[in-house]
Amino acid sequence: MSLSLSRQQYEQENRRLKEEIEAKTGKSTATLYNEREKLVRDVIELREPDRVPLSVNVNTSLYAGIPNSAAYYDPIGWKRAMRQITLDLEPDMCNAGLPTSGAALEALDVKNRLWPGGPIPPDYEYQFVEGEYMKEDEYDLFFNDASDFMVRRYLPRVYGAMSPLSRLPSLGVIFQGFEGITPLFATPEFIKVARSLYKAGREMARFRKTIGDAYEELALLGFPAFAPVSTGGVGGAPFDTVSSFLRGMEGSMIDMFRRPDKLLRLCDMILERRIAGAAPADPKKRGNPKRIGMPLWRGDKSFMSEAQFNKFYWPGLKKALQATIDLGYVPIPFFEAEFGDRLERLLELPKGKIVASVEYMDVVRAREILDGHTCVLARGPLSSKLWSLREVEKYYRELIDRCGRGGGLLLNIRLPDKGPPAAMKAVLDSIREYGRY
Repeated sequence: MSLSLSRQQYEQENRRLKEEIEAKTGKSTATLYNEREKLVRDVIELREPDRVPLSVNVNTSLYAGIPNSAAYYDPIGWKRAMRQITLDLEPDMCNAGLPTSGAALEALDVKNRLWPGGPIPPDYEYQFVEGEYMKEDEYDLFFNDASDFMVRRYLPRVYGAMSPLSRLPSLGVIFQGFEGITPLFATPEFIKVARSLYKAGREMARFRKTIGDAYEELALLGFPAFAPVSTGGVGGAPFDTVSSFLRGMEGSMIDMFRRPDKLLRLCDMILERRIAGAAPADPKKRGNPKRIGMPLWRGDKSFMSEAQFNKFYWPGLKKALQATIDLGYVPIPFFEAEFGDRLERLLELPKGKIVASVEYMDVVRAREILDGHTCVLARGPLSSKLWSLREVEKYYRELIDRCGRGGGLLLNIRLPDKGPPAAMKAVLDSIREYGRY
């Protein structure tokens, strides 16, 4: 199919599709949205719904016939592909991905991300590149003036186009005489910085105008959002931020032994600033309380001991979860590795206010730990991408048999990378029907 559409053409398609959906179902898309939202909300708040709600995980590129680079260079094509998946498979919660402007990333010469169509081929998967962007002897620099550290140390290391910023003097106590450093801004290096910022800003503004609000557009077709990870809340565990964005995995692991007090202070400082700058959920927008995805990775058994988890990871994560709840959101922490019995810590937080997304651990065990207190989102094993559709159906049916009764369970159906859309829809419909209470 052709994906070369203007925003106006895309909106015209949306209006036509809305009419088709309402004619087919005999219901308004607003009614369909409210029915799906209630289904999901009941499960999160531990009420038994009519059936187990479903979301889907499918390879966008293979399903819709577009390269992964579309998320960075073809926003309308990307939105159209996500819409196609949603309308074909009819999940109870939809996903619009995390598109952003590849041209803006190029203009800034980003060093800690590899994105398809940019540094890597169009069909490759996005990759994050960890690095030691804050050195072991720079904790005090961050504590004394975080903004100065970010401008003169962090940005030049992570964004190649910003490297001349490292030549700036500290601006913390320049109360007069600023004109004395302005010749620096007339040098070729700083003129290039200004041009790079202008280009990145122009491209980002253009991308945002084109992409619009993809989740709101899908909501107008009757589909609530699953859990965007970039809107609202206060973010996830501050230890993850320090480990991946500042000290790197090796540095943060060493710091737990050599400079634990500074590591804890940095985690607290980052979280406090996030909380101070966080905005509450907008009651005027549909779907409150909003669901927010919260990826987590360094708190599992392979990275730290139980004692280290209790000291360095859980206190910050607990505070972040509670702050997000207090702001009027439903956090969905993605436990992306083997957290095991550490899920018990969620019992310290309010009942029916969180969704625990589990991926590598036993879903049945997760349900046993959190039963009657916290909803579980079962994402299924990554290996299911290589299964047959029949094997996928069998797995989720057995999961429903073992832990699906009584509410408190959401399913994210991982579909094989290859398969006819009609067959995928048939499997989803079968699982959907099997999950009725």
